This record gives sequence, C-alpha cells and structure tokens, in this order.
Amino acid sequence: MAIAEDQVPGVQSATAESQGFVFNHTMLRAKDPKASLAFYTRVFGMRLLRKLDFPEMQFTLYFLARIDEGEAIPEDDAERTAYTFSQKSVLELTHNWGSEDDPELRYHDGNAEPQGFGHICFSVPDLAAAERWFDANDVEFKKRSDQGKMKNVVFVKDPDGYWIEVVQPSLSAGLG
Repeated sequence: MAIAEDQVPGVQSATAESQGFVFNHTMLRAKDPKASLAFYTRVFGMRLLRKLDFPEMQFTLYFLARIDEGEAIPEDDAERTAYTFSQKSVLELTHNWGSEDDPELRYHDGNAEPQGFGHICFSVPDLAAAERWFDANDVEFKKRSDQGKMKNVVFVKDPDGYWIEVVQPSLSAGLG
C-alpha cells in the first residue's frame, strides 16, 4: 500500500536483500551507569536485558528495552545475548570506566553547536500523567507540553543531559 511519504524525494523501495533487517539499538554514553540505569529503569520502566564488560578496553555495555509484561528473558548468557540483539528499540548505554570520576567530563547532547544527534523518544498513553510522574521523580525538563510552538510534546533530560522526547500518540494526529 502506497502512502504519501513514499513520494518524498530520496525514498526508495526496500530491496529483497534488506528483508529481515531490524533496527536494534542506539547507543548513548553514560558517565555514571548507576544514575543512568536508575533513571531508565525506574522513570521509563525499561529492563536491563544484558550487561557486557570489556576489561581489555575498559568499558561496559548495558542494553535496556521495554519488554512485554510476562515475557521471559533467557537466563543463559549466550541465549540472552542473542535475545538482546534480536529485539527492537533497544537502548545501549556505554560506560567508559573511570568517566564517573572525571569532574570535567560532559558528553555532548547533540543539540548544542555543532548540532548532530538530537534525541530519543518514548510514546506514553497519557502525557499529562507522564509529566506528573517526571515531576515526582525530579526529572529535568527541557520543554513541558504547554510550552513552545509544538504543544503536547515534552522533552526531558537524562542524567547525562541527552534529550528525550515524550509524546502521546493520540495527541500527535494533528501534526503536519
């Protein structure tokens, strides 16, 4: 079925060779993994699927995702790793060892100059309830739903200053 976006210049049809490709994860650096893990698991309800340590290169990877309630995560390490890399919408937090002890270290959020990466996004069933939840958990807001030109869109910051857009799908129908 064709949609208007199929006609946007540069859009090409998927090929047989790309069948089965799945967007698995995006990576953000985490200065303090304890703070970042607490933020993403408590505030956004994500589960830690896999932790991988690389002592020879002095970093750790943490893979988080929202999974369906009752879905079993494999206990075997190899099976859990394969499970992690088969999921959609995974967040990888990379912790470079010792970064938490460097008071000068600040990761670039992608929104300051020079701009690059912008944000990740979560959709929620009730944006007003999410805003109250963020307030109750002392989450830093970049933009509340009643601010700016784009109403019904919230931006919050994670412990490293990365922006997180939060939307309620039913309120997005009027965009564009």
